[in-house]
Amino acid sequence: MKVVIPAAGLGRRFLPATKSMPKEMLPVVDRPVIHYVVEEAVAAGATNIVIITGRGKRAVEDYFDHNPDLGSIGEARELEELEALTRKVSIYYIRQRMPKGLANAIHCAKHFVGHEPFGVLLGDTINVCTPPLLEQLKTRFTELGGKYSVLSVESVPDSKVKDYGIVQGHEVAPGVLEVERMVEKPRLEDAPSRLGITGAYFLTPSIFRAIEETAPDATGETQLTTALNTLAHQEKVYAVTFQGRRYDIGDRAIWLRTNIEFAMRNPALREAVLAALREYGR
Repeated sequence: MKVVIPAAGLGRRFLPATKSMPKEMLPVVDRPVIHYVVEEAVAAGATNIVIITGRGKRAVEDYFDHNPDLGSIGEARELEELEALTRKVSIYYIRQRMPKGLANAIHCAKHFVGHEPFGVLLGDTINVCTPPLLEQLKTRFTELGGKYSVLSVESVPDSKVKDYGIVQGHEVAPGVLEVERMVEKPRLEDAPSRLGITGAYFLTPSIFRAIEETAPDATGETQLTTALNTLAHQEKVYAVTFQGRRYDIGDRAIWLRTNIEFAMRNPALREAVLAALREYGR
């Protein structure tokens, strides 16, 4: 299975930290966000991954590359898990030359993908799911006939509707909607539902034609939600709920909370974190 990981965004919500560091390299405990994303893709069965990068993203490539200097000074033990991960998959890189939106970033992978369905995971989102979220989507894709794109959705609070692509559709099976339309970041009063697109997809190559037929918005970016809306008028598109939890690391508060939660799961850190929380809670 091929998986596309868009990681070319500018990370404006984390400025000034992301002025010179990719947001995908923000640490969650002891590894960057994109490590978890690649880990999920591999766990879901990915054999080939292409990461869509942009200006200032060289650190992403360096992270997954071998560094013989670290091994030579006796620090290789801490890198064994990363080395093991990179041996399980072939990772490629394509550069998005200008920030033209998520749909454009995915379109950069057109020749890499070819004529087969493929997964998409965002480079700044961690999904903690069993089975892996992308595997759940692929299973749904197969159950629904193996011909139509599938995207993950979850209920979002009213205060977050404006931050999501929102889906309207009719239920065809428990947890499965056939999409009728999608609205990108609507006002609450204009939202057709409270189902937000979470940023994990299992797409058919038809998406590339839909992206090519979708006009950029007022900012010059081509939105994936708009392209999927185009596709939904040409063929079926399904939205599915999933089992598990998603962490949007693009949000500073969620990033901080995610660090605490993940540290609490680490036996070597749990007591220290609890002690700090008790101290600050006084």
